[in-house]
Amino acid sequence: MGSSTITPLQILKTYFGYDSFREGQEEIIDTILDGRDALAIMPTGAGKSLCYQVPALLLPGITLVVSPLISLMQDQVKSLNEAGIHAAYINSSLTEGQISKALSFAARGVYKIIYVAPERLETASFLAFALHTPISMVTVDEAHCISQWGQDFRPSYLKIVDFVRQLPGHPILSAFTATATEVVKNDIARILELKNPNIVITGFDRKNLYYRVEHLTGKQKDTFIANYIASHANESGIIYCATRKNVDTLYEQLLKQGVSVTRYHAGMNTEIRKESQDDFIYDRAQVVIATNAFGMGIDKSNVRFVIHYNMPQSIENYYQEAGRAGRDGEPAECILLFSPQDVMISKMLLGSKDFEGMDFAEMEQVRHQDAKRLQIMEGYCMTTSCLRNYILNYFGESTDQPCDNCGNCHQEFEELDMTQDAKWVIGCITEMRGRYGQALVIGTLLGSKRARLREIGADSYNCYGQLQSRTENDLRLLISQMIRQGYIVQTDGEYSVLKVGNISELQQKNTQILVKKFKEKEKISASKKRKNPYGKSYFEAENTAGNSNEATNTSSPNAAKKSALFETLRQLRLQIAKEESVPPYIVFTDKTLIDMCEKLPGTESEMLDVSGVGQNKLKKYGQRFLQEISSFLSNNN
Repeated sequence: MGSSTITPLQILKTYFGYDSFREGQEEIIDTILDGRDALAIMPTGAGKSLCYQVPALLLPGITLVVSPLISLMQDQVKSLNEAGIHAAYINSSLTEGQISKALSFAARGVYKIIYVAPERLETASFLAFALHTPISMVTVDEAHCISQWGQDFRPSYLKIVDFVRQLPGHPILSAFTATATEVVKNDIARILELKNPNIVITGFDRKNLYYRVEHLTGKQKDTFIANYIASHANESGIIYCATRKNVDTLYEQLLKQGVSVTRYHAGMNTEIRKESQDDFIYDRAQVVIATNAFGMGIDKSNVRFVIHYNMPQSIENYYQEAGRAGRDGEPAECILLFSPQDVMISKMLLGSKDFEGMDFAEMEQVRHQDAKRLQIMEGYCMTTSCLRNYILNYFGESTDQPCDNCGNCHQEFEELDMTQDAKWVIGCITEMRGRYGQALVIGTLLGSKRARLREIGADSYNCYGQLQSRTENDLRLLISQMIRQGYIVQTDGEYSVLKVGNISELQQKNTQILVKKFKEKEKISASKKRKNPYGKSYFEAENTAGNSNEATNTSSPNAAKKSALFETLRQLRLQIAKEESVPPYIVFTDKTLIDMCEKLPGTESEMLDVSGVGQNKLKKYGQRFLQEISSFLSNNN
């Protein structure tokens, strides 16, 4: 390490066990090794960490990685140590004595990579260490946290800039995130004072993820989840809820049904929360139900589904949370269970948002941004167009063709002419003088008997009950479309109201409002579309014609036996993980085990050809896996 004669590709193969770089990785690494600042926007699972870990081993001094969560640091450091790379973390989970010891080791050159919480940067002990230790690079992970216009702004991230200014020698600055709009991207580069940075955007498309939206009420959501988990036994998944109460209620329900489940939210004490997280990470629990406090920085690679019990507050949040599925690149599902009540919950949560460190003007700007994001998120839930394209377009990627890999693309629609209905909607908003929100407008048009409508006199309006032949969902689809077309304006804030927009086109004789609606039939389940990475069907679907081992090895098992071998190797991995006190995926990922089942290595040299097997892991675990494969082949002819 540190020698210029070693290439990045050799580092990648020796320590991480991969033969080639993924899209964007090599460009970022070369930028850093040329001494230039870099900003990378890459989707979850695209290998962002390798972009700074590989050059860190080639640069002469230490690389500091600023990271927002303890769990993220612990995961990364465990993975690096397993790969034979000395790394450490500095955060509040350590005692002052442990921190002093770690900094002492670092000053003596024991560690090449140190993960540090942003709050730690301004402490006297850490600053003294940094000022007297050669630091080649400062890496900012989850860099969107530095922008007030990002969905997860953390004031502590602003301390990074002051810290870097004090360092001698102008270390290289690199920044990484999975979620950044154009505004946030520019904000990151400006605030971090990146000098002539190479900005690499590899795209936001996660082709292995199948997106779906289901319109369900509370009880229907519970039934859906119970049935889904029952039909996806042994698959690891996350269920996100908007509130702690929802987490606790759903947890109790699934527990009674015999599901291997745990829970996670900020209302639990730290020790129990950590135990819950570990149960999920170490595969002791199949499913975790959590608020969005869970998961940032969790590298568990074999999450096969992420279900949102409630609508998140923004596309950024949804993309980040749903993106925790399928980090291994294998097919996974992202399902959002939507009901109109979700919008009210989100508005309530945004209304109690902490604006610490912001002046009045900044608070108003953030509130406006939050309200706009929420409307766009609601639009995702209501759209009948391609879900993947909706997400990509939001992040600035223009797409022409539907993806044919989402719930909407696999759904049939009927087209309703709702031109006259649209005029009644405008009439209702006019009668209400633009003082009320969507729920009251819809209730009035449907002729609802709600007390609130009687209070405001809506039951005497000319429009009252005029659209009672329509469903509530029909009118929500119509209003959502009218907002997008500018006929209606929805105001910001917790109590947004509907106002009449520019209706000149709607008043023209030939204007039509055509609304697409799902046909009432069973939706195609994504689970019928995707392969099970653990099952016989997966290995039957794999094209292994180019695999030299299988071309010559007459002992190669058929699909059913490969599936059985995978399960055998998975059990061995679990046993080793318990012995080493690390999560199973840190020993080897599912993708590595699948590659072993395909290549059937018989020697150490052949084991090094398996994706994800580096020199250190070969030394630690290689023989045990080789023996298991050999024994399995002998027992299964």
